[in-house]
Parts: sequence; structure tokens; C-alpha cells
Amino acid sequence: MGLAHHHDDHPHQGHHGHSHGASTTRAFAVVTLINLAYTALEAGYGFTTNSLALLSDALHNLGDVLGLALAWGAAVIAKRPPTARHTYGWRRATLLSPLANALLLVAFSGALGWEAIRRFSAPPEIPALPVIVVAAIGIAVNLGAAWFVREGHAHDLNRRGAFLHLMADAAVSLAAVIAGLGMLWFGWEWLDPITGLLIGAVVAVGSFGLLRESFNAAMDAVPRGIDQAEVHAFLASQPGVTAVHHLHIWSLGAGEVAMTAHLVRPDDHDHDTFIDHINHDLDHRFGINHPTLQVERGAACEHDRHDRAPHGH
Repeated sequence: MGLAHHHDDHPHQGHHGHSHGASTTRAFAVVTLINLAYTALEAGYGFTTNSLALLSDALHNLGDVLGLALAWGAAVIAKRPPTARHTYGWRRATLLSPLANALLLVAFSGALGWEAIRRFSAPPEIPALPVIVVAAIGIAVNLGAAWFVREGHAHDLNRRGAFLHLMADAAVSLAAVIAGLGMLWFGWEWLDPITGLLIGAVVAVGSFGLLRESFNAAMDAVPRGIDQAEVHAFLASQPGVTAVHHLHIWSLGAGEVAMTAHLVRPDDHDHDTFIDHINHDLDHRFGINHPTLQVERGAACEHDRHDRAPHGH
């Protein structure tokens, strides 16, 4: 016979999560709208000057706006309350959004590299001054937008995807400024494709890392920074625990880590105190704030026998 106990966030933590979610939504809204406005400005100057560099960068920025819009939408959807069908709510949207975001980055870097290689044979003549001015504005816009989403980006995959997008955009704009200066001062038209190729390689490396991490999160992998063996050892070392099995750790969404485990503990007279102590330590030591523990008094586990049975049984 087993005793299951589920740990929910304390009321003050829930309130903090609500305000954090509201600030996240506002940040993505501001960043998305700012980038959309800059994209329109860059595209307008691109058409006016017939600059392929500005037009292609505007197209790339449009892709980034779509990525930011995905992150914004995920932050909004994640605030939906749980329902009878979606008992965890829609928080996992913040895990799926960076996966789409990473795919956009990979596609952009590939297209940028292809265009750069195509231009090597005959670099087009580009009006350098508009490129420098508009790209310089792009640096300010992207760094300012990155500042809006900087808070918590190290622990929030959704925010990190948007943050990487914006920093990559700032790097693109900086490289465009440098290339524009080279073309203006020395007439080096070949700087345009060289710069594009280098930026494409840098963006590809960063986006593959985000793609790998977001895919792992979508596949319920143990979150980065948590050692499952260390969690297992911690649980096994608790007073009266003779065995630990069915340990699973995964991310529910931004800042929320879930865990389930079966603990064999024959003498369970202090059940509630024991569970509360473990829940507290799991949160503070490992960042696991949504644990569900099943305590079993016997040596055998009914769930083990079901797992060993053939599929379809």
C-alpha cells in the first residue's frame, strides 16, 4: 500500500509567479512591437535605396518578430488556468515556443549563408551610408529590446530564446555597420557577403544549442542544472528510506520543475512531517518546486509489476 503526497507552491510563491508572468507578457509585447516597427522602417529604407542588404536584413528581422511573437503568445497561453482536460494548464507552451524559435534561427542562418555564397561571384553595389545609419539604429533597438527580457533569461528557456534572438540581431546590425564603413571608406563590396557568411555561422552555432535544449525540454528530459543521480542519492539518504524507484524529473514550463518518485519506508509514523521536510529541501537544493512523492511501507511495488508486464496487457 502506498501513500501519495503532492506539494503545491505556497500562496506567496503563487502570487510571485502571477506577477512574474504578467511582467513576462508585457516584456514580450513591448519587444515584439518595437522590433516590428524597426522592421517596417528598415524595409522602407531598403525599398527606397534599392539596397538588398537592408531588404534581406528586414526579412530576417521579420522572421525574428515572428519568433518573438511566438514567445509572447506562449507567455500569454501559459497564464491559462488548469482545466479538467489540461490539468497542468498551458505552461508547457513556454517549452514549445523556443523550439519553434530555434528552428527559425537555423533556417535564417542557412538562408543567410546561401545568399552570402551567391554574392561572392558578383558583389552588388550597395549605398553604404543608409546601411550604416539604419544598422546603427538596429543595434540600439535590439540591445534595448534584449534589456527588456534580460531578467530571468538564464533560467527561463522561453526568455532565453528571445534574448538570443535579440543579441544575434544586434550582432547582425553591428556587422552591417562595420561592412558599411568598409564599403564607404575603401569600396570593399566583398565585405557584404563575407560578413553575411560569418554572421550566419555564429547564429547557426547558437541556435543549434537552443534547438537541442528546447527539444530535450519538449521531450521531458531532466532540466539542465539538475543531476538526477544526486536527487536519487538525496532521497535515498532520508531517514527510514530503504529504496527509491520511479524517479522522474521534468520541466512543466518556465521556472517550474516537476518530479515524481516512489519511496520505500516501512516505518512511516511521521508521514506529513517527513514529506514536508523533503519538499522544502527539494525546492531549495535542486529547484524542484512541484514534487509528488508516493511512500510505500512494503518492499514490493505494485507499479513495478505493471511496468514489467507486456504492452497491451
